[in-house]
Amino acid sequence: MNYTDDQISEIGEKIIVALKTIYDPEIPVDIYELGLIYDVQISEIGEVKTIMTLTTPNCPVAESLPQEVKEKIAEVDGVKEVDLELTFEPSWNKDMMSEEAKFELGILF
Repeated sequence: MNYTDDQISEIGEKIIVALKTIYDPEIPVDIYELGLIYDVQISEIGEVKTIMTLTTPNCPVAESLPQEVKEKIAEVDGVKEVDLELTFEPSWNKDMMSEEAKFELGILF
């Protein structure tokens, strides 16, 4: 079964909600608002490709965080398969954070 554009959009919104439940252990902001998720692509058959990064390559959760992201996305209704790619290009920096995250951390006044 192929999903319509509206259904794909709805799955995408649910994925964002799921990603916002995952927090970086060192920063009290979710990984989506931190800008650690670079891209989420959803195919018409429910395959999801996600490209993400970590705040640093030697992040203490380098093993567990990507696995948690993959599991949370896989739990979203309509997702059939998850392909997660971890990248460090471009390197994450605080400019990638949302305005909300910057405000939360006191970077934005």
